[in-house]
Amino acid sequence: MRVLFIGTGEIGLPTLQWLLDSGKHQVTAVVTQPDKPVGRKLVLTPPATKTMALAAGLPVLQPQKIRHALEELSPYAGDIAIVAAYGQILPAAVLNLPRLGCLNVHTSILPRYRGASPIQAAIREGDAESGVTIMYMDEGLDTGDVLLTERTPITPEDTGGSLHDRLASMAPACIERALDLLEKGTAPRIPQDPTFATHCGKLLREDGRIDWNSSAKNIARLIRAYTPWPGTFTTLSDEATATRTYKVHRATAIDTASGCPVPGTILSSTGHLHIATGSGILSIEEIQAEGGKRLPTTDFLRGHPLEVGKRFGES
Repeated sequence: MRVLFIGTGEIGLPTLQWLLDSGKHQVTAVVTQPDKPVGRKLVLTPPATKTMALAAGLPVLQPQKIRHALEELSPYAGDIAIVAAYGQILPAAVLNLPRLGCLNVHTSILPRYRGASPIQAAIREGDAESGVTIMYMDEGLDTGDVLLTERTPITPEDTGGSLHDRLASMAPACIERALDLLEKGTAPRIPQDPTFATHCGKLLREDGRIDWNSSAKNIARLIRAYTPWPGTFTTLSDEATATRTYKVHRATAIDTASGCPVPGTILSSTGHLHIATGSGILSIEEIQAEGGKRLPTTDFLRGHPLEVGKRFGES
């Protein structure tokens, strides 16, 4: 098949690489977002999909708004478009350009977690599994019929980063199966049941603020889910009423039979850092002071003693 690849995020890279290497299909072009300033120096940086496409000698299209680029896209539409974390809504006029329409690589078990952050949502909510869904795209937000789904367990050690990488590595085999079924004319179309649909929006840094009134288990899941992005953080005021921000990179929930002090209270800071929550104790294992290095808690406390009884989250 002649395949138009539309994607920006790194999760689509293994799929694009497979399309380039497999020899089964011809990639006509890559459509991605415009280059963006990155880092403190705001260096104009291309999306990784653009870099891969140029290395393969492919045409690269970077429209500011894809809905205004129909004439530019039309020569490359081919048989089908594969869409993976592009970053713009595709209007009907774009969806209808390829002969067989557009397939989306979505990293959840649809209809659960439609939207921009399904990987983080699955860990945050304590789901037992996640997966890759290959979906026929329509004008709704992840509402199209499902072609196939591949599942994977979520382990207690999984972070947003590790699950992202595993799902990305699963996607090429899913796309291969989907394209084979389409070529044979046996690809199913399974309507989603909207009564089971949930939504998850784009994450912001503020979403990583720790609510100490939540349970230790929920906070520990939040920390795993938001590693590496957007990260989790809390604040602590010192005697001079200055407020410092601390990033929490790794933590474990400890069940307690009896009630704890006010949520956010530092219960122990000698060798380990135990914090009271709305239910249970959170043992922080890796932490970073504002402007400092990410450190194991034992190392951190040697240079940054924290007073028992102080409360995180106060400002």
